[in-house]
Amino acid sequence: MRPSHLTLAVLVAAVWGVNFTVIEIGLDHFPPLLFSALRFLAAALPAVFLVGRPKVAWKWIVAVGLVLGVAKFGLLFVGMDAGMPAGLSSLVLQIQAVFTAVIAALVLGERPTRVRLLGMLVALAGIAVAAVDEGASGPLGAFALVVAAAACWGASNVLTRTAAPTDSLNFMVWVSTVPVLPLLALSLLVEGPSRDLAALRALDWQGAGTVVYVAWITTVFGFGAWGFLLRHHPASTVAPFSLLVPVFGMSSAALFLDEPVSPLRWCAAALLVGGVALTSLTPRRPARRAGPAGPTASGAPAPPAPPAAAAPGPAAAVRTRRPAGRAS
Repeated sequence: MRPSHLTLAVLVAAVWGVNFTVIEIGLDHFPPLLFSALRFLAAALPAVFLVGRPKVAWKWIVAVGLVLGVAKFGLLFVGMDAGMPAGLSSLVLQIQAVFTAVIAALVLGERPTRVRLLGMLVALAGIAVAAVDEGASGPLGAFALVVAAAACWGASNVLTRTAAPTDSLNFMVWVSTVPVLPLLALSLLVEGPSRDLAALRALDWQGAGTVVYVAWITTVFGFGAWGFLLRHHPASTVAPFSLLVPVFGMSSAALFLDEPVSPLRWCAAALLVGGVALTSLTPRRPARRAGPAGPTASGAPAPPAPPAAAAPGPAAAVRTRRPAGRAS
């Protein structure tokens, strides 16, 4: 990989890692479901008019939009709003690689190797250690919501693999059109129109910046750059860089949000990242039945589209941490 491509791969991982800190900031400006809806609305417009027509069947766009956009990001945003720390969220979400491998084995007939099975066990041990650490300092319910978000992400990875989009940016932009109305409807039902209107009326530059970051920087730039790298290099060369996401996620949360990183959490990080590496980067056995090939290997972490906010600046650095138990 040439130096410019290497730099781009690290930059994308940094963008996706910092994304969790931006989400945390954005949740101080918006209710979680409304924030998620605005993220997808901004990602879809005006990009949907620039990327051309969809290049896969609408059934796959709708399916991924509902599972990834509504379920995965809805659960993630609500979990973080309920008290799940940004850095820990960036780490725990990586368990999606295990869910991806399990769902691919059940649905696509992909039999994991012994090394991959070992990786799953190591990653699950990391999740157990992280749960013990979070149980001692934060709400386990919020932790469970983020694990559920990772499961939905794994399901969306398998759907994406089956859809086999040839253009990841085109696919993500069209997928972003699907969750907007369902998330807005859920926000009105769960969070209430008065809370939504109050958030929109109080919109300031920092709140708007968080939406811009999570939509345009994380999604449009992040997925576009990741797709560019996958077109020029094997997936096995590009995928390992996604393991840097929790490194940047935990570091940025500690730097800008003053989130403590306990020795137990570092232990969880080592187990989880090591297990995900074994699960994602080892060759898988041939499937018992042929499944459509896609740009994302079933075991490799798909690019986190994730949720975020304005690029952290001085205001973020001095931001006061909200109470861990804040209701969503």
